[in-house]
Amino acid sequence: MSMDRRWEEIVSRPEESIDLAEAALAIAAEEYRGLDIPDYLARIDEMGATLRQRLRRDITTTETIIALNHYLFDELGFSGNATDYYDPRNSYLNEVLDRRLGIPITLSIVYVEVGRRAGLGLRGVSLGMDDLRQRIRAVQGGGAAQASDDELRRMLVAAGKKDILARVLRNLKAIYLQKREMERALSASMRLIALDPRTAEEYRDRGAIYHELECFRAALVDYERYLQLRPRADDAQAVKERLAELQQLAARLN
Repeated sequence: MSMDRRWEEIVSRPEESIDLAEAALAIAAEEYRGLDIPDYLARIDEMGATLRQRLRRDITTTETIIALNHYLFDELGFSGNATDYYDPRNSYLNEVLDRRLGIPITLSIVYVEVGRRAGLGLRGVSLGMDDLRQRIRAVQGGGAAQASDDELRRMLVAAGKKDILARVLRNLKAIYLQKREMERALSASMRLIALDPRTAEEYRDRGAIYHELECFRAALVDYERYLQLRPRADDAQAVKERLAELQQLAARLN
């Protein structure tokens, strides 16, 4: 099975049936051809099994989380790459496992998947409490200081597996666009659309990438799809102008 087909098969599953680690490794396999996904999954299995064997039967959830933190960050040495946050290797799970270095989203995947294998039902969230307080304070001019912890917790909706995978792919897309590595950016964009074909902005962004790559007819199709999904978007007029230019160019090419 090609990696494109494998990705489509993985993300077509119900959310609860997706193995987050497998899906993250499938993203990496586009960049690392021949990547041994089962081997990396076995490493995560082994980490989870090692931790689980150390836990007492009567251990509390809090104690298990403390043990997980110690195992991953103190004993194994996983940490954030503070010196080169935008290194694309930080977004590829195989590299994170090899180097024990990543960014919050990929370290969270390791954390959730090792924890799950050790018996913890962990889910990701988009923000921490302090981050949320800071963001609300910025909007409300200090009003967040009045919010209780219970009120803030209600705002911290759990991120689904597809949300986490989308964030990994958007990170990669942004990095490769910044580096002007358009074919790699296109790969991330295509996987984002396979992940959620209803996300209008991804068609617009892929259309812009195709445009840069001089794949004009493909760009036309994506821009048209964007306008179908978001006819009243703030940038609809700008996209229509790009579309008109491409239609004229395509007509000359014919």
